[in-house]
Amino acid sequence: MGLDVSGCALASEAFFPFRDSIDAAAAAGVKNVIEPGGSIRDAEIIEAANEFGMSLYFSEVRHFLH
Repeated sequence: MGLDVSGCALASEAFFPFRDSIDAAAAAGVKNVIEPGGSIRDAEIIEAANEFGMSLYFSEVRHFLH
């Protein structure tokens, strides 16, 4: 897309089911992530964020409802 997002924050209305989104965000330069949490793989998401030195906050509020 050609946008410089280095140092930006990433917010999601739903949890990340896999770490691939964190990997992609880190590759783009994102440093901060907020998401509701609640995935059975939250530990993997935390591990990925730690690997990249990203701050990760679980809001515990889910905005994406079915």
